[in-house]
Amino acid sequence: MEVLDELDSGNGAAMLTECTSDAEGNGNKGADTGQADHSPWSSPGVFPESQPRALNSLKYSLSEKEEEKVEYTVIDCFPQKFGPAVLHLKQQRVVSVVGEGVNLCRHGKLSWLQIATKSRIFLFDIFLLGPQAFKNGLQMVLEDKNILKVIHDCRWISDCLFHQYSVLLCNVFDTQVADVLQFSMATGGYFPHRVCTLQECLMQHLKIPSKWDALMKCRQEVASENPDIWFLRPFPPSLLQALALKAMYLLMVHSSLMDNLMSDLTAVVNDYLNAYRNGSGDHLRSTKPTCRELPKELRQLASDQKLRREKAVKDYRMNEDGLLIRPAMKINEKNGPQKDGAHRDDRDCLPPNEAVPRTSFNNQDLLCQ
Repeated sequence: MEVLDELDSGNGAAMLTECTSDAEGNGNKGADTGQADHSPWSSPGVFPESQPRALNSLKYSLSEKEEEKVEYTVIDCFPQKFGPAVLHLKQQRVVSVVGEGVNLCRHGKLSWLQIATKSRIFLFDIFLLGPQAFKNGLQMVLEDKNILKVIHDCRWISDCLFHQYSVLLCNVFDTQVADVLQFSMATGGYFPHRVCTLQECLMQHLKIPSKWDALMKCRQEVASENPDIWFLRPFPPSLLQALALKAMYLLMVHSSLMDNLMSDLTAVVNDYLNAYRNGSGDHLRSTKPTCRELPKELRQLASDQKLRREKAVKDYRMNEDGLLIRPAMKINEKNGPQKDGAHRDDRDCLPPNEAVPRTSFNNQDLLCQ
């Protein structure tokens, strides 16, 4: 547990109202608080016609019973909340990073930057903070080679941060890339014809509750109906919850994917550990420690890869490019993730093995025979 006293008093939407009110009531204090002009958008937008309908949709789509509560801290003013948050981030080794806005690239607008650690979730209001947020510490965190940043499809936010804020992202674990590599490992070397969205990735690897899917769908509908809602202030609490959940689950899926990607290595090393010590040891007298021949434990991995390929060809259709057709997941809000008839879970392509101890994270089955 890490306790930051400075941040405890400002959780949730209360801080958003307090800091936003201060910013609006003191328009001439921009230089003192670090709220510089952040072109191409320099003032909160107002959308009188479309927003009531979008927000009403959000309100009635998510009841208090369905919505998953998570604690988060909104950072939208300098320096009381911003400084302690950056200090906390600089002490981390792994964080998740998510950006929200319109057309998120060099030509778009970044409104929110969500960063989650193992103990806290920060929602940085880039729309109000402006470029000064990166100059005052976020750039240092995002460019720190000792902090692993977990991002889903980092191409877009990398382009945005570099061309608009001169931030050069480094040391990134991309969950979209990791998901494709995991698919390839599970199918014996085949690649899928498409990549997964973050929502699909979460449903595939975390088996998260269906209420998260309802929250994501509602967020997508609201954003689709009015993309500029990201720049509405004060920001709807239900959408703040969605931002926080997205960052939290992204950090969790990193652990799951790492377990999946390391499963073959873990299993073979386990076989290595037992290769000699569980036997009689008589043959060790004639075995040279410097022998370069490929051990049977690694030869078995090649056989497993062949079995995976054979199973993958049966479970998936293949397109003209030799890529396996990976159907989109169909989500049922009440019963959890469902897949159409042509789809198999990526992990189903792996041969079972009851003799080899398995990794324990979320019952993942990505182990060789």
